[in-house]
Amino acid sequence: MSAATTTTVAPGARELRGRGMTAALTAATAHRVLTQLRHDKRTIALVILLPCVLIGLIAWMFDGTPVLDQFGPLLVGLFPMMVMFLVTSVATLRERISGTLERLMTLPIGRGDVVVGYALAFAVLATVQALVIVGFAVWVCGMDVAGPIGLVVLVAVLDAVLGCALGLGASALARTEFQAVQLMPLVLFPQLITCGILMPRDEMPTVLEWLSRVLPLTYALDAMQQLAAGGAWADVRGDVGVIAAFIVGALLIGSATLRRRTP
Repeated sequence: MSAATTTTVAPGARELRGRGMTAALTAATAHRVLTQLRHDKRTIALVILLPCVLIGLIAWMFDGTPVLDQFGPLLVGLFPMMVMFLVTSVATLRERISGTLERLMTLPIGRGDVVVGYALAFAVLATVQALVIVGFAVWVCGMDVAGPIGLVVLVAVLDAVLGCALGLGASALARTEFQAVQLMPLVLFPQLITCGILMPRDEMPTVLEWLSRVLPLTYALDAMQQLAAGGAWADVRGDVGVIAAFIVGALLIGSATLRRRTP
């Protein structure tokens, strides 16, 4: 993913440094990242096509069985988070290494503008990804969802945005792209083990059950399970609120750990 070296800043904006976020600077950052993503065909293929291929293979393997209806909604919530975590952490780290972020931070732009701008850009990509995945799973693979499809898309989008937010935060801990990839199992695997896929959470050891309550994937997949079973907004609004809170928290951490100098 190529890194742009300039960002358009409105005249007189230099005096805004250190005064917090501004809509124009945030939008300029988001536009720059989206322009990069639009020309990165491999990243788009990874984000859009890979989850569809995986869901399609599962539907093909278990054709004629209820497996897709049972586990498909979980995968629709899981794949966007995993893929967007990987793409966001690697892409952001690449901009750190290339010096793009350091050059941005010499401009009259706040850390919040950078982090939220990146998050908005990846959120747009995440929305497209969620729409494609849900549409493919439901209308191509025949996944049956008893709840409203609109809510399924909403939760899938939030899961993908959560992956972006976690990826932005994780990129601050890595020094190389390989380390960014290594962080994915560190961040996501404990959540996979405790979120209820392998064993119902109320049957887990007490410590693991309590751990699952403070990990975001638990609420993402719980919302998908509720919708698959015919749940409505009243059944998932608590999970949605928790996911949104985790997104905000991850972005705040990402903003706090954004350095003005590349290590």
